[in-house]
Amino acid sequence: MMLPLVYPFHSWRILHDHHHVHTNKLQVDNAWEPWTVEAFQAAPRALQIGYQLLRSNFWWVGSIAHWVGLHFNVNNFAERDRRAVTTSVVAVVVFAAIFFPTLYFTVGLWGIVKFWLMPWLGYHFWMSTFTIVHHTIPEIPFQPAEQWSAVPAQLAGTVHCTYPKWVEVLCHDINVHVPHHLSTGIPSYNLHQAHQSLMEQWGQYIHVRRFSWRLMAQITRQCHLFDADRGYRTFQSLR
Repeated sequence: MMLPLVYPFHSWRILHDHHHVHTNKLQVDNAWEPWTVEAFQAAPRALQIGYQLLRSNFWWVGSIAHWVGLHFNVNNFAERDRRAVTTSVVAVVVFAAIFFPTLYFTVGLWGIVKFWLMPWLGYHFWMSTFTIVHHTIPEIPFQPAEQWSAVPAQLAGTVHCTYPKWVEVLCHDINVHVPHHLSTGIPSYNLHQAHQSLMEQWGQYIHVRRFSWRLMAQITRQCHLFDADRGYRTFQSLR
């Protein structure tokens, strides 16, 4: 099912599990984990520019950078997982080797743009937007491993963001994100009920937002770099 995205399934599965086990653990989590000030200043200028773009107006290609940077390198995975990852990578390479030439000879280069590239970019806009909103607001801290605790990270480390109903239906309510982090075994059709129960018992710890472009502006203008003592810092604060 993930082949048209050229997305290796087992790579995604393992990295997604890693994110759930280490949510908001600084320099360990892999989903919109902010760079520290020190890491940013030590990076080559080209990487600094790329990171600045991904944390600001070009957030919507962040999942593409994640896809390219992590999913195809077997060295990013434990030895026990490398066979499964290799199988998935080979599968998408074989698919691409058949699919793209066939599409080109059938509908031409412009057909590839219309029928694959634009839907693919649309998917990544959705993926990048949902995941950055789920995990990035000024009130949510990332913590060093020695200070990190699993329960606060899962309960108060992600965002419940309300979208228009038609968006939530199309996305199987994955925006109801706190229950998903507490247990990935909760099916999509029970997420709202689980969220309501959590709000009744632990509502003071749960971050709730409504999606808006003002929210996106707050995230992309304030949540750039992370300081374990001071929280999020902007790129401008380093000047």
